[in-house]
Amino acid sequence: MSLRQGRFISFEGLDGCGKSTQIEKLANVLRAQGTSIVVTREPGGTLAGEKIRQLLLDTSTSGLSSIAELALMFASRAQHIKEVIQPALSEGRIVLCDRFTDSTEAYQGGGRKLGSEPVLALHRILCGSLQPDLTILMDSDVAASVERARRRNKAQAGKNGRGRNDENRFEQESRAFFARVRNKYLEIAAREPQRLQVVDARGSADDTHRKILEIVSRKLKLPVKTG
Repeated sequence: MSLRQGRFISFEGLDGCGKSTQIEKLANVLRAQGTSIVVTREPGGTLAGEKIRQLLLDTSTSGLSSIAELALMFASRAQHIKEVIQPALSEGRIVLCDRFTDSTEAYQGGGRKLGSEPVLALHRILCGSLQPDLTILMDSDVAASVERARRRNKAQAGKNGRGRNDENRFEQESRAFFARVRNKYLEIAAREPQRLQVVDARGSADDTHRKILEIVSRKLKLPVKTG
C-alpha cells in the first residue's frame, strides 16, 4: 500500500454537517483543473457495500448489536478498499471519500461506547497501513446538524416512496450519543493533528469551501485556486 501514487482525502463529521456539499464543491474544482478523481462514500462505494449500507442505516434494523454494526462497517470498508480506493490510488487518481475509519471510531467507538481499541485493531487487520493523506473534519453544532440530517432523510424518503431509501437509524439516536461522537472526533484530531484538519462548518457553504481549498492547497500541495 505504501507504493500508491494517488492522494486520498476523506471527509468526516456529524450527519448533516454538509460533507456531501463540500465534497461536490472540491470535486468540481479539481475536475475543472483536469485532475482525475474518484468520489465515493462509506458505508457503500461498491455493490456489496451499498447493500451493507442499507442494512446499517435502515430504521428496521434498530436492534442490530454494536459489535455487529462495527463488523459490518469494516466488511464494507474492506471491499471498498479492494474494489475502489486502492485501484484508484494505484492509478494516480485523487480519491474523495465521504467517511472512512475515523467515522467508525467516532460513531461505534465513541457513540456506541465500544472504545477506540477494537476499531483501530480491526483497521490494522483489514485495512493494513492505508490511511487518508488528509482528513477534513467538519466540526458543527450537534443539534443543528442532526436536525438537518433528519429533514434531509425524510425528504429523500418521500421522493423515493414510502419505506424506500430509509437512512434514519443513526439520526434517531439521542443528543448525548452525538455529543460522544463529536468528542471522539476531536480526540482523534488531537491525536493525529498532521492528518486531521478541523474546519468550523457553522458558517456558509462558500466560507467552508474556501477554508477547505486553503487546507488542500497547503497540506497536499495541490494546485487548487484559493482566491
